[in-house]
Amino acid sequence: MTRILILGGGGMIGQKLAQHIIDDAVFAHPQITLFDRAFPPEGVTAKTLAGDISDPATAKTLIADRPEVIFHLAAIVSGQAEAEFALGWDVNMMAMWHLLGAVKDAHDASGGAYVPRIVFTSSIAVFGGPFPDKIGDNFLSAPQTSYGAQKAACELMLTDFSRKGFADGLSLRLPTICVRPGKANAAASSFFSGIIREPLNGVEAILPVPDTVRHWHASPRAATRFLTKAAKMDTSLLNGRRALNLPGISCTVEEQIEALRRAAGQSVVDLIKPQPDETIMGIVAGWPRDFAPDRAIALGFKAEDSFDEIISVYMRDELDA
Repeated sequence: MTRILILGGGGMIGQKLAQHIIDDAVFAHPQITLFDRAFPPEGVTAKTLAGDISDPATAKTLIADRPEVIFHLAAIVSGQAEAEFALGWDVNMMAMWHLLGAVKDAHDASGGAYVPRIVFTSSIAVFGGPFPDKIGDNFLSAPQTSYGAQKAACELMLTDFSRKGFADGLSLRLPTICVRPGKANAAASSFFSGIIREPLNGVEAILPVPDTVRHWHASPRAATRFLTKAAKMDTSLLNGRRALNLPGISCTVEEQIEALRRAAGQSVVDLIKPQPDETIMGIVAGWPRDFAPDRAIALGFKAEDSFDEIISVYMRDELDA
């Protein structure tokens, strides 16, 4: 039996991750616990716990069962973290501090026997400009948003607790996940999914940035595979550098729209309505656009090969279903 804890288990990635673990027998006899503030009414069949991740007492409760694998997906998204400064630090940074403190206490109480694998979903927001044409594995992490700073702080904490032997963790700098099913969220990047998802569902979509904007993407399906691969990999191969830039697809908004046109036709593309938003344009202007994730690729992490494939994944996984 493998005890698995998914923080943020009520969210889209958390639900897909749990279902992937169950359907594809990723772990032997998994015992999954999902933690979040709330859960979808027809979610994955697994044990669920509801609560506040920023409450210091929550972490001790969650670690009491000594989960062997912890996926830390819980966060408030970029736009909300920027707008609600204190809440962003409480949820996105202090929750990690409380979790690692609870893990250390359990490690000490076990005489050093308890050392869980912790997989943390970081973000490409840990990088700030000016950017090279492609960001390599040695590019400086210098975030220029509160969300990016919070993710970078968590990466450093997880590396240090792992160095001390309290945990065995790694941070995955996820591309922007696209196409996300469901409704738009408060992330500044939400429109990247919206301009594909809404038209495919017969609904108008607002495009708040110029179509020349370039960004880095991977599908929800790729994200779940990234997470489970990280949970099972030999972390000694990281040589102490426990944050990974992950593979993805770099494309412009115009290239996204062209891929949508090839997949569904002009009438679907016509549902995209340009409506410039200076706030979103300002945030997006500070984001990285392309990567050369050589370390992750060498370790076997894989994403899609084109944005056409990302749209195809969404259509098969969401529209066909």
